[in-house]
Amino acid sequence: MTNSLADGSQGTPQVPAEACAIILAAGKGTRMQSELPKVLCPVVGRAMIHFVIDALEAAGIKRQIVVVGYQADAVKAELQTRSSSNIEYALQAEQLGTGHAVQICQDLLAEQTGPTIVVAGDSPLIQASSLATLLEHFAKHQPALLLGTLMKDDPTGLGRVVRNEAGEFTGIVEHKDATEQQRAIQEVNMSTYLFQTPDLLSSLSQLKSDNAQNEYYLTDCARLLREAGRPVEALPALQPCESLSINNPQELEIVDRQMRAMGYA
Repeated sequence: MTNSLADGSQGTPQVPAEACAIILAAGKGTRMQSELPKVLCPVVGRAMIHFVIDALEAAGIKRQIVVVGYQADAVKAELQTRSSSNIEYALQAEQLGTGHAVQICQDLLAEQTGPTIVVAGDSPLIQASSLATLLEHFAKHQPALLLGTLMKDDPTGLGRVVRNEAGEFTGIVEHKDATEQQRAIQEVNMSTYLFQTPDLLSSLSQLKSDNAQNEYYLTDCARLLREAGRPVEALPALQPCESLSINNPQELEIVDRQMRAMGYA
């Protein structure tokens, strides 16, 4: 499938050569009713993680770090079938949250001078054109963190992006914690984060697990960076199809139908 860039042209956008991606792919996906790692569950006849890597490569991001955990060897074996990728791996032996998943990549990021984008490995409808828009905005404005967000007609269950009267990002509030007014917000967080790598490493070192799940959340990096006076922005660059999540076989079937309708197969 060919993705158009933000300006409507075709091809690979110009992004810093040292840009890299972290792909979160460690989970089992217990609700998928499959022994496969979630990212290996097939959509249009192909393990879903391939579509994520395809989009990153089409957006010009050639270095990828895949965080593996459950059946790590199976995920690695599947990705070894790719001829063009230069994939590195980080092992999350114990799943302690999204923040923890990125923390285990710190050594691999030690000499990373360009930006680092963090995406979910179970999001096969991620679009190269959306990534290109984020990269272009990031290069122009140079925030510490740019969140890729989405406007959704029915945002039920998703984290809302809160802005002040000037339209500036002030935080993310989860649906269960949102006020009635905040629940009316249609801009939602879709777990796509583009960081200045030094800011990512700095905020990762400050993450705490003092919550009900005793996990480290990547979303806390936004708050920590803002508290440190660093610029954090959110851009609703993602497209409606990117809001389709996969958490069970029924949702997998919906995404499969959508991708076939979009010409993926």
